[in-house]
Amino acid sequence: MSTLKGKTLFITGASRGIGLAIAKRAAQDGANVVIAAKTAEPHPKLPGTIYSAAEEIEKAGGKALPLMVDIRFEDQLHAAVKQTVERFGGIDILVNNASAISLTGTLETPMKKFDLMFGVNVRGTYATTQACLPELLKAKNPHVLTLSPPLNMKPKWFENHVAYTMAKYGMSMCVLGMAEEFRDKGVAFNALWPRTVIATAAINMIGGQDMMEASRTPEIMADAAHVILTRDSRSSTGNFFIDEDLLRETGVKDFSKYLVKPGTEPMQDFFLD
Repeated sequence: MSTLKGKTLFITGASRGIGLAIAKRAAQDGANVVIAAKTAEPHPKLPGTIYSAAEEIEKAGGKALPLMVDIRFEDQLHAAVKQTVERFGGIDILVNNASAISLTGTLETPMKKFDLMFGVNVRGTYATTQACLPELLKAKNPHVLTLSPPLNMKPKWFENHVAYTMAKYGMSMCVLGMAEEFRDKGVAFNALWPRTVIATAAINMIGGQDMMEASRTPEIMADAAHVILTRDSRSSTGNFFIDEDLLRETGVKDFSKYLVKPGTEPMQDFFLD
């Protein structure tokens, strides 16, 4: 299978950034995309809403269903899944993209921030997966793709932002465990992480223009996700893919088209040696 035509994707946090790029790449194939995100009204600091994302998805060739969802709340998730099934008939693919970040030390991380990261990253990923699974189990080639890193236990990836690392690794542990739990049922669980920093609103807030210019565009993650999601779910599960490595395996040699600033050496992302 090399196309997502007619497939229904449920993507969390798809109003901007990597989630939106994955949605638009699927839309080019003629996929149905559910934008499950919180931003319904324009945000003063962040681009995009669920409605502007829906417009972009439809323009790219897909069908869009914008749903205002806070993935920390089960009732909102179950309502969103119900609306998805009513509109598109089921769910073939879940992309756990929504994530909260605070690169702060132990004394500088208020418990409100800690709870947000664990609520969105860990609980949100678990709850969304749980809500979508009854539909995924009925699908022909079901995939769950989570945007989280390989489990690298070196202390340097914990020392400066232990709360964020634990929260991201919680997402990765969902992949590790659920891949085995649902292996015999044919539902693929994989993780995808970028080799380099990706130009998103979060990166702009953390590192400003300099970091943005040393980044690759979200399209590299979208292209890598497309490779994963068009594979046979029974023969490709439990993997922690890195975008660049995966695309190299498929024959991509020139990555310059993904650079935000041509000629720049992109900065390596967290959690990778």
